[in-house]
Amino acid sequence: MLLDTPINELPRTSARTIQRLQALEIHTYYDLLHYYPSRHDDRSLASPIGSIQAGEKVTISGTIQSLKNNFTKRGFKIQTAKLADDSGSINLVWYNQMYLMRTLQEGMKLAVYGEVEQFGKIKQMKPQEYEIVSDEGERIHTGRLVPIYALTYGISTKTIREKIFWILQNLKEEIDGSEYLPTTILKYAKIIEEPEAIRSIHFPKTSGHMTQAYNRLAFDELFIRLLASRKVKEQWDTQVVSKKFKVTSFESDINTFKKGLPFKLTDAQQRVIDEITKDLQSKKPMNRFLQGDVGSGKTVVAAIAAYIAKLNGMQTLIMAPTEILAQQHYQTLSALFDKTDVTVALHTRSHRTLVDSKGKNAHYDIIVGTQALITKSIAMDHVGLVVIDEQHRFGVKQRAMLKEKGSNPHLLTMTATPIPRTVALTLYSELDLSTIDEMPKGRKLIKTYVINKEKRNDCYVWIQKQIQKHKDQVYVVYPLIDESESETMKTVKAAAKEFEELTKIFKTESVALLHGKIKSKDKETIMGKFKDQTHDILVATSVVEVGVDVRNATIMLIEGAERFGLAQLHQLRGRVGRGDKQSYCFLFTSDGKKSHSRLSYFAKTHNGMKLSEFDLKIRGAGNMYGTEQHGYTDLKLADITNATEVQRAQASVDMFIKEYSITHGTHIKKLLDQYQTNQISRD
Repeated sequence: MLLDTPINELPRTSARTIQRLQALEIHTYYDLLHYYPSRHDDRSLASPIGSIQAGEKVTISGTIQSLKNNFTKRGFKIQTAKLADDSGSINLVWYNQMYLMRTLQEGMKLAVYGEVEQFGKIKQMKPQEYEIVSDEGERIHTGRLVPIYALTYGISTKTIREKIFWILQNLKEEIDGSEYLPTTILKYAKIIEEPEAIRSIHFPKTSGHMTQAYNRLAFDELFIRLLASRKVKEQWDTQVVSKKFKVTSFESDINTFKKGLPFKLTDAQQRVIDEITKDLQSKKPMNRFLQGDVGSGKTVVAAIAAYIAKLNGMQTLIMAPTEILAQQHYQTLSALFDKTDVTVALHTRSHRTLVDSKGKNAHYDIIVGTQALITKSIAMDHVGLVVIDEQHRFGVKQRAMLKEKGSNPHLLTMTATPIPRTVALTLYSELDLSTIDEMPKGRKLIKTYVINKEKRNDCYVWIQKQIQKHKDQVYVVYPLIDESESETMKTVKAAAKEFEELTKIFKTESVALLHGKIKSKDKETIMGKFKDQTHDILVATSVVEVGVDVRNATIMLIEGAERFGLAQLHQLRGRVGRGDKQSYCFLFTSDGKKSHSRLSYFAKTHNGMKLSEFDLKIRGAGNMYGTEQHGYTDLKLADITNATEVQRAQASVDMFIKEYSITHGTHIKKLLDQYQTNQISRD
């Protein structure tokens, strides 16, 4: 199919642009078509030049009568053009855009969008967007609802818009043949056909067309996810473990291990352990999703499951999304198994402990790592349990590749991200759900306050006193500041600037900086010094959201708190309060009343599930403006909190499975394979 054409074959596209598209996970024409706009600007208001007024944002069209390049005394270059139609003329002004002198010519027809300015009796416009037009050609950048794409990895929204428009114009037949749903389901779900939706999500004729496109493509996301989950469930139900675990025979060893723990298990932990133990004794592989609040004790539950695997002569693989979190799990598990014969290894890009001196894989009972665990060079013959932490951060393909390290091993996926039960049952319908809904006894609530601009300096003074008097340590977390879900250099520079400011404020304290662009070894050094109390304050991006466990850290200061979802704020707050001291969380905001009610609710609520439900209710899990930090990056448009939409998709899946089949080579088969690579049974 032409839609599978590699993105590097796009005509008239530089290698640099290709690389940046690939950095956005856009590898084919199909991927680019499904890179949706974050919003649309209404530039449909077109006016004769003679009628426009100062202050208006309008689209105008005309012929270039003159084109000049001017130089100021300071060396600035100003490009001006006189644009005229039958009703009048106006001066267009650009600054330091010399390429326009090669691109534009006198006599050329131009459409321009921008704000009209008045200088004495003269009107002028600094074009926000322009395009060369003809009488026959369709406009892309002006005179319509114009798609705006997130400015990410240095690619302009204009470039993405033009590339998508080219595909829509040149692959019409391919796009027209992309519908995969039967007419009966289209009618039942009351949705438009996919080809129309693809065109209208990018270049809608009206706002109504845009809404219809959104509804159809959001439905697709839910439909494919639910259908794929059904297929995975069918496949897993036919699997048999290579070795059935025994538990009763090792009950004494397991109880001894539990008694040796430095804390008493909560009732919720024991309930979940019982559910997992029952699964491990079955011939059918366990496929369980464990959800628990920050600090609820999921790691020790996984440790007990891993110990059962060890007693049965099997290995456990534990995969975490970041090196910091993998290192944390390694340290925690090493401490838990310190007085046993259980061996624990760490395997990441910077820690490769699996290979012995002879170049062969050394044997360990528990291997903790990042995605480095799924490399082909690591061969393991006795994997009986796979544990995946913060699993929504991994693609299904990654999870499947890790599971393939063993012969139908048991699978335990975990998350500290609060997900309402109804949402979890939709997102992970192929998994059995367990919840640790109880916190360890005696843990102090973290006192949380919303701090406005006026109170900022007072807060700094109080923090300095806490450091000097009680030797407390502090996190200062800076948010992502780009329209993306990855850390960019713009964010890093902002955090670095904050770091410089704080070193001036806290002159007698040691302040360190940590962000995602720092090399792994340097991160370790910085975190090591923070844990050893060499540093008093750690300025960081949201890299500390999960995995950092410093028991002496008692203060969490979050800059731009309004930029975070409540679930993410809860994760950050959970980085303090790990020890016996009273801990605090300060939410710095300049957003005023706009986000005050949301942050105030967070300040007084410490239950992650309640926060998640509140956040999803007021913000939605995903919408036309992106995923908004909810974490489910495969859902670009669908709102998983909308029960009506979810039920409609579920009913459509039921109807499809009952009346239709999935065969090789079909579009729906391809969509399923893309979503659940290596896990969907091949019909």
